[in-house]
Amino acid sequence: MSARTLTLVALSLLLGLGAAWMANNWLSAKLNASPDDNLQAVVVATVEIPFGQMVEAQQVTLVRMPRDTVPDDAFDATEKVVGKIATFSMLRGDILREARLAEHLGGSTLASLIESDKRAVTVRVDDVVGVGGFLLPGNRVDVLATKRVGNNSEAESKTILEDLRVLAVDQTASTDKTQPVVVRAVTLEMSPKEAEILVKAMTEGRLQLALRNPLDDQKKPESKVAAATKQAAPVPAAPRPIVRRSDGGYGVIIIRGTEVKVAKAQL
Repeated sequence: MSARTLTLVALSLLLGLGAAWMANNWLSAKLNASPDDNLQAVVVATVEIPFGQMVEAQQVTLVRMPRDTVPDDAFDATEKVVGKIATFSMLRGDILREARLAEHLGGSTLASLIESDKRAVTVRVDDVVGVGGFLLPGNRVDVLATKRVGNNSEAESKTILEDLRVLAVDQTASTDKTQPVVVRAVTLEMSPKEAEILVKAMTEGRLQLALRNPLDDQKKPESKVAAATKQAAPVPAAPRPIVRRSDGGYGVIIIRGTEVKVAKAQL
């Protein structure tokens, strides 16, 4: 073998070893590289999680997102959300947030959905009271009470509670139904004072639920409602005009239909 051939072989080996060394260094740098500081791990839903359901491990996963797009109350580990109760329905790909989850402290999952200063009260209903079956957990309703007035057959109806959240329909807190369903009971979330008003109204007459638009969070001012329900005070009759009669005396004008008379008056 000539010297020239040996030189070429040696040069090829050197070039091959150099290329292998560079490739190894590049791969090691990639494997040992620290995560991009602009990205953050976030827990998202892999399937739809209905309102009132407990979050399970197979329903969530971790993804990396730009840090400035991640909500402040997002979770960075799946272990932090497993076992919590969804207080809002979440779709696939939604970021799980602390504001939309509640701790499950034992007992029924419904108890975890109630705010700390609220109570849950169940009202027996029929298909009409249940808004024709189109009432689902998460909806908001007004409560109207109807009762008899005095000893007569007349009845009066007025709105006694407004903007109450529906926690459950019958014994389910799921919102995945789209068809009307005849229900027998509705559980509403309200303050202790509102619970007292509702229970009293249940014993006095019949209740009706009015479904609200989700965007309507306005309530009637209490002063205007109270004023509207009070009976107006009787308006005193206007004094009748006094005129001088042709005989020199005084009289009062009396009008009956189209007939006008002047009656004698004592002054």
